[in-house]
Amino acid sequence: MSNRTRLSGTRKKVAFVLAVVFILFGWQVAAWFLPDFLMPDVHTVIVRLWQDIQQESFRAALWGSLGRLGVGYGSALLLGIGFGLVGAVLFFFREVLKSAIIILQSIPSIAWVPLLLIVMGFGSLPIIVVVAIAAFFPAALSVMNATESVQHVHVSAARVMGASRWDLLKRVYLPAVMPELITGAQLAFGNAWRALISAEMLVGFGKGLGRSLSYAGETADMVGVMTNILAIAILAPLIDQLLLENLKHRVLRYQYV
Repeated sequence: MSNRTRLSGTRKKVAFVLAVVFILFGWQVAAWFLPDFLMPDVHTVIVRLWQDIQQESFRAALWGSLGRLGVGYGSALLLGIGFGLVGAVLFFFREVLKSAIIILQSIPSIAWVPLLLIVMGFGSLPIIVVVAIAAFFPAALSVMNATESVQHVHVSAARVMGASRWDLLKRVYLPAVMPELITGAQLAFGNAWRALISAEMLVGFGKGLGRSLSYAGETADMVGVMTNILAIAILAPLIDQLLLENLKHRVLRYQYV
């Protein structure tokens, strides 16, 4: 790894820490000027979060959310990558799919909840589907847009050598679109996480961070509200940095040498 890369990584970490400090400072300033029952201070919420982490109910809510996220987000990635790659070798299919995505992604994913509740009933399934819808669009679009930039000379050379459509997908398109695919996966994760919390709050079923946040608001427990918001804010960058960013560095390690 070059010195320039190390310096860039250090700067990113410093910038992240400064951003966290700035947010916490702004929160604390607001707590100084507002009554405690409206805005608890940072220390109170951190203590409450530490206490909640040790409770089985909080851990059940956490794992419930992560389970729904894993199923919905994972399904969206598989479908998005699959459809995106198929669109690389089937031009008309790509244009139809891209047009459909452009139309459908203008609808907030949370707007599908009432329909899904009627069709699927209360449970985790409607939430998982909402998460999948939110993550599918950026995943599929990133792959399809990347396939359009694949050099035709590489495709032509593979066809001359007798490559089938499956060979083209596996040996030409997939390696070429990998950088955009990873970036699209990170964008899809942001959409999936926000959709998950929103759907859990709206559906109000079972264990989940969104449901816990909604319940705290209904009972006017502002410490509980801020505790859940803090947990949500901590988990998202942790998952992104520890899983997705590390995956990016492993898959695209030739770019970080």
